[in-house]
Amino acid sequence: MSLFNNKTLMITGGTGSFGNAVLNRFLNTDIGEIRIFSRDEKKQDDMRHEYQAKYPEVAGKIKFYIGDVRSLQSCKDAMHGVDYIFHAAALKQVPSCEFFPMEAVRTNIIGTDNVLTAAIEEGVKSVICLSTDKAAYPINAMGTSKAMEEKVAIAKSRTSGNTKICCTRYGNVMCSRGSVIPLWIDQIRAGNPITLTEPKMTRFIMSLDEAVDLVLFAFEHGENGDLLIQKAPACTIQTQAEAVCELFGGRKEDIKVIGIRHGEKMYETLLTNEECARAIDMGNFYRVPADNRGLNYDKFFKEGDEKRNPLSEFNSNNTKLLNLEETKAKIALLAYIQERMAEVK
Repeated sequence: MSLFNNKTLMITGGTGSFGNAVLNRFLNTDIGEIRIFSRDEKKQDDMRHEYQAKYPEVAGKIKFYIGDVRSLQSCKDAMHGVDYIFHAAALKQVPSCEFFPMEAVRTNIIGTDNVLTAAIEEGVKSVICLSTDKAAYPINAMGTSKAMEEKVAIAKSRTSGNTKICCTRYGNVMCSRGSVIPLWIDQIRAGNPITLTEPKMTRFIMSLDEAVDLVLFAFEHGENGDLLIQKAPACTIQTQAEAVCELFGGRKEDIKVIGIRHGEKMYETLLTNEECARAIDMGNFYRVPADNRGLNYDKFFKEGDEKRNPLSEFNSNNTKLLNLEETKAKIALLAYIQERMAEVK
């Protein structure tokens, strides 16, 4: 019997790439019900028809709820009887958040507060919030809003009662909606050069399945207020672009550098130096427990802790950097890539 046996799971932003990955992982298990909560009825209708065609025997487990995390009431209305929540709803594109930062605030920060408030009031057992490496040392509106999402979640965990709240932080998810690899494939097939921002830029890379693995690890092993981070390899954007060229017949010499976009970093951080002081190395993951000291700092000056964890910042420059062949092999394993490659055979 699994932890999800006959349980009800709700996914906010559930029509996105992560929601689809969860459905593909869970539909044929003993889970009782999966609620897709999002604001786009067209995407919900497309998803409904897709899963009715793919999994007619179990598609009835999927229930669709129109709503918006910006509305506390619509969050509450969707949570009656929910056991667990994966909170994936967010504005994720760095440039759009730079131009419309208050929209990122309303969805990523206020929306998270609404989801957690409703979950606590409705007696949800566990909420896992999805965050990003851009929340560590943030320099852009998207990263700043996700950093605040993490702070909201940790603050809520201090008074959440029987509702466990954890955050997960991970790097770029390859072939997720709005990511760069699908764009490059389309550019190659249209006979156009691949466009990349800055060849030496490094990024963590992981698959959607690995993103689901991280959330499930947090669900099973995280404690209230924890931040869970999955160790991941990285590569340069140049290496990633060349790998896609080799897989899809693009010309590497035609790669066009267009410059860094609004708010982008040269490298990303998953675990900051400050978090290292509390981080626990769990093999393939880091666990950062919440700092649950009170506001009376005086006693900490009198009773200081001289020990400090020897871990240091974990970023996309000091992790394992994949070479061209390793990057190509990792990309080639993705179901999306295999489907796109099969289209031309």
